[in-house]
Amino acid sequence: MATATDDPIEMMYERGVTDGLPVVPPTRERVERMLAGAPWRKRDELIGVLGPQMGKATVEKVAINAVMAGCKPEYFPVVLAGVEGLCDTALCAHGLSITLMSGAPLAIINGPVRNRIGLNCGHNALGHGFRANATIGRAMRLVTMNIGGARPHGVTKATMGHPGQYSFLVAENEEISPWEPLHVERGFKREDSTITFFGGTGFFQIADFGSSTAEKLVSTIGGTMGGGINNYREYPLMSDTVLILSPEHAHTIARDGWSKQDVKKYLYETVVRRPEEPRPAPRGRAAKWTTADGAVRKFRSPDTIIIVVAGGTAGRLSVVIPGWVSEELAGSAPVSKLIRLE
Repeated sequence: MATATDDPIEMMYERGVTDGLPVVPPTRERVERMLAGAPWRKRDELIGVLGPQMGKATVEKVAINAVMAGCKPEYFPVVLAGVEGLCDTALCAHGLSITLMSGAPLAIINGPVRNRIGLNCGHNALGHGFRANATIGRAMRLVTMNIGGARPHGVTKATMGHPGQYSFLVAENEEISPWEPLHVERGFKREDSTITFFGGTGFFQIADFGSSTAEKLVSTIGGTMGGGINNYREYPLMSDTVLILSPEHAHTIARDGWSKQDVKKYLYETVVRRPEEPRPAPRGRAAKWTTADGAVRKFRSPDTIIIVVAGGTAGRLSVVIPGWVSEELAGSAPVSKLIRLE
């Protein structure tokens, strides 16, 4: 049986620096190659402080974890920008690491970097099989563990956990989207490359192969988004929500002249729970989101719905990812960071 004395992979396990899967041993040569992927950053430069144990994320420490995750050096600028996002207190990454809920930071990549490093934006956009998607997302988890100190059965005590804690990343399929990409919507230039983090919980799919108009399709989407109640995500939803529309769904909606803002507004106005419907006891804050006829809205505002177009050109299936807890409840807000490529 291999031991740490003769097998560097087993040594990584014994040191407790893996996410449960084997990691690439971070030899000095590999780390130097990774650092060369962003030569404008000094190795001892402090990117930020990362909770829950307030570890100092330097460029070199991040490079070590990027090597272990299996990243190529050309991915390193994306990883660095991602760590800046994780260290942003608005995201509250430390809260996601210690909550009993099953959450993980979702990374959304936009801009020319997607094609430059081979990120998959099409079929299986949230799935396996693509090195850039898998290893950049995995690097975020290893940084959170090894620099932030978020280890399971330690300070990380999620009741169920989340498969996205291995890797949780999507790249927007901008070339096929009928609308402006997310980073432009958030104030960046189209030629910029960005990473946006969102504190997400488990996602579920919306299948609608029949609706041929925007209103019918968005009604189906809203019905799915509004279904189910629990004592934590009661109406109104105290978090943001990501809606990842497939290209087919997006083009069905856009064909009727609807913008992303129209979709958000429609969902905000129509996804409600009527007074006669069973729901948990009010939190005492529901009045702010109660309509004139006594219904309670699901969403706090249209702008709490984030819309991204991704996935394959075949398939009328979209995905909803509810958020963890909103910043209003000392929780998480989406954050976007510019990816510097030179």
